[in-house]
Amino acid sequence: MERKLRLLTALFITCLTVSNIIAGKLFTLGPLVLPAAVFAYPVTFVITDTVSEVWGKKEANEIVWLGFIMNLVMTAYLYLGRVLPPASFWSHQAAYETILGTIPRIVAASMVAYLVSQLHDVWAFLFWRRVTKGKHLWLRNNLSTMASQLLDSVIFITLAFAGTVELSVLGNMIAGQYLVKFILALADTPFCYLAVRWARKEGVIAGER
Repeated sequence: MERKLRLLTALFITCLTVSNIIAGKLFTLGPLVLPAAVFAYPVTFVITDTVSEVWGKKEANEIVWLGFIMNLVMTAYLYLGRVLPPASFWSHQAAYETILGTIPRIVAASMVAYLVSQLHDVWAFLFWRRVTKGKHLWLRNNLSTMASQLLDSVIFITLAFAGTVELSVLGNMIAGQYLVKFILALADTPFCYLAVRWARKEGVIAGER
């Protein structure tokens, strides 16, 4: 069981840090403009739901805070890489700054949105677990993740872009991101069942603590 928890923790931190690195890549999906992170970040909610279900609230919140700290570490090292003087023959400094340079407002918005949405996801999942008496994993997974993803989209887009774009554009950005996250939240339900079944194989549920 502990090895599985470590593996899920490693996957959580990987998806989280990768999401923040690739978020600067924008792509179009029909009329929507989305960051590449839209496919990696939702995985973190499947993991917190799985850990909440099998190991309990304490471990799930620890993973969230560990992810937050590792994000700060990653940001610090990316900044260090940016300010180190480039070798005279290395001509990619501008590209490095464009792709990996951090904008303080974006980083702050991302950190706030992450903490609020992930801690809410843990709380909401366990709240619905109590309400349903431990039944209907699909309902708990969807209700907690959909609400948390909405919080994440509203907080991040508002803090990152309010005042730089028109209100209508801001609303469209939030709606577009949330629409994709909503669909992905529905699609991740089978994976949540598989992850919980896999995690439970070697022992009993720890339950909420």
